[in-house]
Amino acid sequence: MTGSAFRFTNSSVATLVVVLLAILAVPALAPAHAQTLQEKIKNNQPVVVATEDDYRPFEFVDNGKPAGLDNELFQLMKAEAKFDLRQEIIPWTGLLAGVSSGKYDAAVTGALINQERMKAFDFAMPVAANMHYYLKRKNDNSIKSIKDLSGKTVGAQSGSVLLARLPELEKMIANTGGRMGKIVQYASYPEAYQDLANGRVDYVVNGEISLLAVMAERPGVFAMGQPVVESPSYVGWPVKKGNKEMLDYLNSFLRKVRANGKLEELQNKWLKTSFKNLPEHVEPNF
Repeated sequence: MTGSAFRFTNSSVATLVVVLLAILAVPALAPAHAQTLQEKIKNNQPVVVATEDDYRPFEFVDNGKPAGLDNELFQLMKAEAKFDLRQEIIPWTGLLAGVSSGKYDAAVTGALINQERMKAFDFAMPVAANMHYYLKRKNDNSIKSIKDLSGKTVGAQSGSVLLARLPELEKMIANTGGRMGKIVQYASYPEAYQDLANGRVDYVVNGEISLLAVMAERPGVFAMGQPVVESPSYVGWPVKKGNKEMLDYLNSFLRKVRANGKLEELQNKWLKTSFKNLPEHVEPNF
């Protein structure tokens, strides 16, 4: 290699200096801390929550309009908010990351509460409880119990609590003398259901509420089997860990809709069941 390969001109040195200065300047422009709820209200800045785009019956888009339990609750919350409260409806992938990074102030979405998530988030009081089951094709007579899941391919949403709880199902299958089969992860549950209908996976695991909804939408296609976990999960809205003002605001709203019966009314409307004795705080054991 010749010495000319290392030769710098005055213009190239100047360009390098400008680039380095620009890089060094970026941290100085970043905010010192994320603004609290009260700071945003005082500064007339919008408070933004994120909601998943397709997690029936908690939240989905129907004919271009938001629908489901969480979307109706958001509309009630927005109607009484004395500040600029906004909603962004986005895919599940990246939703929780957006809350933890501060892009969103909260997620008004059907997030299951578990120990891993509680390391990064605080959860408002739950809006529902949910037991988890397997869903199979209705005409698949090879699956009649947990024992029959041995070696079969299961579908679950990537990053979901159900994916994290699959070791519980693995233990159940092992207790029958079987083994866990292949696990296929999906960006959203509708994709998993479609692959199940088409025979690309043998079963899908999800919460009872969601499974009842998909069976109602596609009668005669699917059948729900046995529980795949040892205890139910709770569904709640996450905020970034330590964001006490936003957490208190959400809890204040939820206490109100619990007390006036509106939450129970919307649970019956969208979930086809209600939960009268939900705890105010959840300490998951998984």
